[in-house]
Amino acid sequence: MEKFQEVAMETAKTYGGPVLLALLMLFVGWIIAGWIGSITQKALQRAKIDETLAKFLTKLSRWGVLLLVVLACLSVFGVETTSFAALIGSAGIAVGLAFQGTLSNFAAGIMLLMFRPFRVSDVVNIAGHTGSIYEISLFTTALDTFDNRRIIIPNGQIFGSTIENITFHPHRRADVAVGVSYDADIDKTREVLMQAAKSVPGGLQDPEPAIWLSDLGDSSVNWSVRVWAKSEDFGDVKQATTRAVKNSLDEAGIDIPYPHMEVRLTKADSQA
Repeated sequence: MEKFQEVAMETAKTYGGPVLLALLMLFVGWIIAGWIGSITQKALQRAKIDETLAKFLTKLSRWGVLLLVVLACLSVFGVETTSFAALIGSAGIAVGLAFQGTLSNFAAGIMLLMFRPFRVSDVVNIAGHTGSIYEISLFTTALDTFDNRRIIIPNGQIFGSTIENITFHPHRRADVAVGVSYDADIDKTREVLMQAAKSVPGGLQDPEPAIWLSDLGDSSVNWSVRVWAKSEDFGDVKQATTRAVKNSLDEAGIDIPYPHMEVRLTKADSQA
């Protein structure tokens, strides 16, 4: 019993101080980590950084401080932190190679959140899919198609390809192509099409509509009727423009040619 007490007293003398110092360092480090995390969160909120990215960076700063505190505590007990850091680095490289695809999606998610080529509710064309953005996370982006399907796309496929933000600008132009008969007078046709463009419900007059003579086709003179609209009204305005062009040409007696098939029977065919 006396020998056990002597060993306990010797251990307490040897390690008591370092243990108390390590506990104190952990306590102070925990407070500092929380303080730094709070400062980071407030700074990111003032900078109007995306909430998902802000939470990630806040946790990263907090756990980074705690990791440094743990390494400092290990050095108090004489543990070589350099070899420990090298071990962590080697493990990090191994994990990075194993999760290369996941990390690329993560990096792409960070870039999307920082540069913001699109936001939630924007209508976009990304990775071969068109729809409205529902959510942007660190690894994937979710969008809803116009036929109400939810598509989840890895961020690596988005950031590494062309991004088309359809509703980025407040106004869009609806182009309707139409071909008229070669017998129609060009000036009269332009006047009829302009009247049709100006009568479109929801169409903007600033910028004003434009009528463009495209080219002389094989069987028709081709025109382009261009009407500006608010981005949210684009579909309705384009449909109304198509309707107005057809009705106006019909009322003016201007033909819209369409393909014909002519079948000729020779005398030999008729005898057969």
